[in-house]
Parts: sequence; C-alpha cells; structure tokens
Amino acid sequence: MVDPLILILFVITGAASGWLGADFLPASMLEEVTNIEGLKVVLGGFGALLALLVGLLFQQLRAKLTHQIRTTPTDLLVSRSIGLILGLLVANLLLAPILLLPLPKEIFFIKPLIAVLSNIVFGVLGYSLAEVHGRTFLRLFNPNSTEALLISEGILTPATAKILDTSVIIDGRIKALLKCSIIEGQVIVAQTVIEELQKLADSSNTEKRSKGRRGLKLLNELRDEYDRKLVINSTKYQGEGTDERLLKLTEDTGGTLITSDFNLAQVAQVKNLRVLNLSDLIIALRPEVQPGEELNLKIVREGKEEKQGIGYLDDGTMVVIEDAKELIGQRLNVIVTGALQTATGRMVFGKIEKNSAKSQSEEINPSSG
Repeated sequence: MVDPLILILFVITGAASGWLGADFLPASMLEEVTNIEGLKVVLGGFGALLALLVGLLFQQLRAKLTHQIRTTPTDLLVSRSIGLILGLLVANLLLAPILLLPLPKEIFFIKPLIAVLSNIVFGVLGYSLAEVHGRTFLRLFNPNSTEALLISEGILTPATAKILDTSVIIDGRIKALLKCSIIEGQVIVAQTVIEELQKLADSSNTEKRSKGRRGLKLLNELRDEYDRKLVINSTKYQGEGTDERLLKLTEDTGGTLITSDFNLAQVAQVKNLRVLNLSDLIIALRPEVQPGEELNLKIVREGKEEKQGIGYLDDGTMVVIEDAKELIGQRLNVIVTGALQTATGRMVFGKIEKNSAKSQSEEINPSSG
C-alpha cells in the first residue's frame, strides 16, 4: 500500500512542478507561445513522467536500504551512525573559521563548495572508521559495559581485523576457517589484492588466469555468505607491490595479516606486526604422535633408503617405515620410533610390529596341511 502511494505523490509533485514551472519561463519565450494552457499541460506531463521514473528508482533504493537495516546488527548500525555524526561534526568545526573569512564576490562560491566537499569527505571518513572499529566507538560512549570492563581487566581481548593476502584467497582454505569460526572479527580485503587477482585473471598464462578466477570466485562466495563480516578496503597505499601495501594496511589498522607466504610472514614479524601463517596453523593442528604409539597404516610406496616403505597419516604426514619395502599395498600395525620437524612439515619414523608382520607373512604363505 505504501509503494503505490509514494509513486502517486511523486507523479502529482512532478505534474504540479511542470504546470507551475511554465510561469517561470523567460518572458521572451512566453511571447512566442500562442497557447499557454497547452504548454502547461505538456510540461506537466513531462514532469509527471520524469517524477514517475525518479519514484521507481527511489523505491528500489528504499527497498535496498530497508533490507540492509534489517540484516545489519544493531551495534553496527549504531557505530556507523556515530562515526557519520562525528565526521560531520569535525567537518563543520573546521569550516567555521573558513566561512567567516571575507572573500570577493567573484570567488564567493568557493565557500559553499568547500562546505559540501568537506562534509562529504569527513562524513565518509567517519563512516569508514566506524565500519572497521565499530566496537571501539561504542566503548567510548559506554565505558561501563560488561565487554569494556572485561577488556580493561585483561580477561577479554577484542577481536582484531583480519587482513587477507592474495595467496590465502587463492589457496581457498580461508573459507573453511571462517566456516569453523576460527577467524574472528572483521575480514578485510584490500583494494590492491583485488587488483592483483584481476590482473591474474586477465593474464595470458593459463595457470595464472585459473588462480585469479578462483580467487575472485571465492571472494564472491564469501561476500554472499558472510555479507558485513567481509570489508573491502578501498584505501590506496603507496608502495612497490602488494606485499608492501598490505604491511602498511596492517600497521595502520592494527589488524592481523593472514598469509601463506613464508617470506611475507617473516617480514611482518620483523616489523613487529601481527601475522598468521596458514602453513604454521595447519602444522600446529596436526595430531601429535609419540614414540611407542601404534598406528595402522597402508604401505603405499618405497622410500629413498634401502628396504624403507612409506605410509601416510590421515592429515598427510609422511611416515617412513623400516623393512617395509616388500610389503607395499598391505595395511600393517606400525610402532612409532621418532618424529622430525622440518621447515616444510613433519616426518614420522616407525617400524613394523612383529606380530603384524608375522600374520601378514602367514596370510601370504599359508602352511600346507
């Protein structure tokens, strides 16, 4: 019922504007018109048609804003509003001395132009800051909240923004981490990362093009699934490459850089920035195996050394088994004898349990009765 009423009001307003606007036309133009009433009807019709189109666009914008308001958390709405108000307040405080300056009539138009531009710039800046640091804004206005008290006592640590590297997006594992709620806080994708993905997607190299398209597809899926949790940072930082710009963004926001690039993670640590290397995380999540522990593994191939066989744990960890070269394809009980942590992962060593090897031998060579 509301939508048709809005359209009717737009049409009536447009028609009235066109009808009454005929009286404000230049006198020289009105003298050439023989039928003033007809001119008013034509202008009223054009005004009504134009107002109808504007009304339809207004309805679409209204529906979109209503959907965003309903789906956006209340604390985020409040923080954005506060950020916008603070931005406009700062803009007008800075404008006060400028508007009082006496200017010649020839450049007097500069004052309203500066007023409009400054309000837009500071309003958008306040809104953007609230988008990323919304909880901080709320704590400033409500320092006695339970969350603020827990944070001040060191019991609760506020979630930092997570900044995604290009390698993490192409890798695809970030989606599973978000689904498991391991990654908390806002997830920020820098504009430089999107540009790099687009450049890869447009590359003539098939492999690079596939990586770029896979990364862009993942971003679209994350946007559809997590909506406001994913933030696109459009700030353009100066730097020689994507890595340097990401480091500057991480430093400015105080967030955590998520990457699977070993060198980038090392540079971030040198600069004392928060960084999460996905490769280190995957290694840390692998189950520990202790010497003497029994595993049931299938021997899949031979090892580098003589008589060695190779098996794998469920997480992909390679197990080197002594005297298992001749038992490839068989599933045996293996006793862990040790483990070695390398830069690329972990390697486990083991030996075949005697009873298991004996039973397998009896199955292969049954005794004759």
